[in-house]
Amino acid sequence: MNAAPQFVFGYGSLAAQGEGCHVARLRGHRRSWGVAMDNRVDLPGYKSYRLRADGSRPAVFVAFVDVEPDARWEVTGICMPVDERRLRELDRRERNYDRVEITSAIGDAAGRVWIYRGSHDGRARLREAVACGCAAVSRDYRDAVVGALQAIATPREVSDVNRLIAAGRLAVLDLVRVDLDPGARPAQG
Repeated sequence: MNAAPQFVFGYGSLAAQGEGCHVARLRGHRRSWGVAMDNRVDLPGYKSYRLRADGSRPAVFVAFVDVEPDARWEVTGICMPVDERRLRELDRRERNYDRVEITSAIGDAAGRVWIYRGSHDGRARLREAVACGCAAVSRDYRDAVVGALQAIATPREVSDVNRLIAAGRLAVLDLVRVDLDPGARPAQG
């Protein structure tokens, strides 16, 4: 017996996943820069960021795109087909987010639809970062999100990515992502 198809709604960097995906609209939400990771702390199997110019590790919180409920908006993204194995992989990758079912908010959903929405801790880290003036966005990540959205979203949604960075008082830094060894011991940077 075949299980019902499942999808993950990608609205940020996941929107760049094109193969086998279809464009969809999430009703009642808006895009934001809503979560952050603490770049001073190593988490095994996760990532950190270095400044491209000199390789130093900035003491910042790196922000990522999120969605928030807002009845006046819709978010354009992609529905990426997934199986249980891929969902487990994404659960590990998206550690600043909680996986939430949103099938009813996607028009004409062809199966069960999940989204990664900012976790309580991920959102708290961003609030802390904004309060201390140490919130940043990786230029490469921002450019990947903008590039993905230019192919599928409205011009307003694309321009909102940069407008929301400025409104959120986030610096854009030229950062290089460093993937951390899954077997490494956690360390404070």
